[in-house]
Amino acid sequence: MSVLGKLSAVVVPLLPLLGTAFAEETAEHPLAFMFGEWVGPSSSYTQAKVFEGTQTERVGPMQDGDIVVIEGRGYGENGAIEFYTFSAVSPTASDGGWEIRLYRDGLAGTYPFEITESGYIWSLPSSSGGRVVFTGLFEGNTWRQIGVNTPAEGPARQTVEMILTRTADTDWPAGNPVSPQLD
Repeated sequence: MSVLGKLSAVVVPLLPLLGTAFAEETAEHPLAFMFGEWVGPSSSYTQAKVFEGTQTERVGPMQDGDIVVIEGRGYGENGAIEFYTFSAVSPTASDGGWEIRLYRDGLAGTYPFEITESGYIWSLPSSSGGRVVFTGLFEGNTWRQIGVNTPAEGPARQTVEMILTRTADTDWPAGNPVSPQLD
């Protein structure tokens, strides 16, 4: 038997186990409930107006699950992209906590990210001197996120809401990496 034949005789029977091991590793990830493609209605609230649209999110692990990336796009009634964000969620090595690095509209920031029993909570400073707190709740294939602005003075008010349905699995962003072959 050739070397290739011997190698195939050992490796081929292990291939189903490798897929199972990956699936088990992914299922054990603390954010696995987020992985996939999501679509649904979204609303943004200002003091003057309500903006309605469609939100899409795709979420997946990178670097063996050390980083979870999230791409969000908000589409207006005419189908044009009106909101686009990219985030990376990762553990903070020293304390076992998590953080989110957010990129939007030419700005970036890193904020504490807490995984809860039913989803997550994170917040960022608001322009009013207070905080905007984002709470994500997951139940089955539904993801609901609410943003509430609590200014330094005055009442808190809801600024955003999305209610998404999980529509598909995705191997994004790890799937189909760039080939090292120069053709």
